[in-house]
Amino acid sequence: MHRYLQTTKLVDFNHPSIQQLITQQQWHKLNEYEKIRRVYDYVRNSIKFGYNRGDDIPASEVLQDGYGQCNTKSILLMALLRGVGIPCRIHGFYIDKQMQRGALTGTIYLFAPQKIVHAWTEVYFNNEWQALEGVIIDDSYLDRVKDRLCSVNGGYIGFGISVKSKERINLCWQGQSTYVQNFSITEDLGYYDNPDEFFAKYNNTNGFIIKILFNFLRKRVNKRVGSIRDGKG
Repeated sequence: MHRYLQTTKLVDFNHPSIQQLITQQQWHKLNEYEKIRRVYDYVRNSIKFGYNRGDDIPASEVLQDGYGQCNTKSILLMALLRGVGIPCRIHGFYIDKQMQRGALTGTIYLFAPQKIVHAWTEVYFNNEWQALEGVIIDDSYLDRVKDRLCSVNGGYIGFGISVKSKERINLCWQGQSTYVQNFSITEDLGYYDNPDEFFAKYNNTNGFIIKILFNFLRKRVNKRVGSIRDGKG
């Protein structure tokens, strides 16, 4: 399990800000189950759903931003879990962009790639790997959009959510896998020991021009997501 506990450039759990958070929250003193549950809850609700400058940014930067999407929240979740001695890995996918409609609109949605690089953290607990995809969406945002999801192909999608049943969305981790975007997965890209390896191969913001365009547009997206969360969008 040693390889699932290592620090990397992205999983920088030795960064002072991450170590300070772990100490403040006293996660080290908890048992294995409570470590996972409380770290997961922190990243899900204290780090709001939003879009960072790229997929491949260090966990410490995600923490500083105070928001993140599937890929960046997964990086921070991995760093905090490994920081308290919990083995974890990353699982990558392509996901259909339709589930982003509502969060992304107009020109922004049009320019988004049809196949979006998507990842979730998997934690080793009770002798099995469990997916923690539910960490992406915070409760305050979910409460605003769950009744606005569109019925598509036997599931419900929109606003960064893609689930089989909108009536059964439960993002709380209770010792089992959690999901919130998996209904739109189109291709499995495999397992990786760390996100550095995965995002070196698959990345939504590869290329200088794409990064500039994305950083310009994401500010508008984050403003919209914030308005939705506040009940104004």
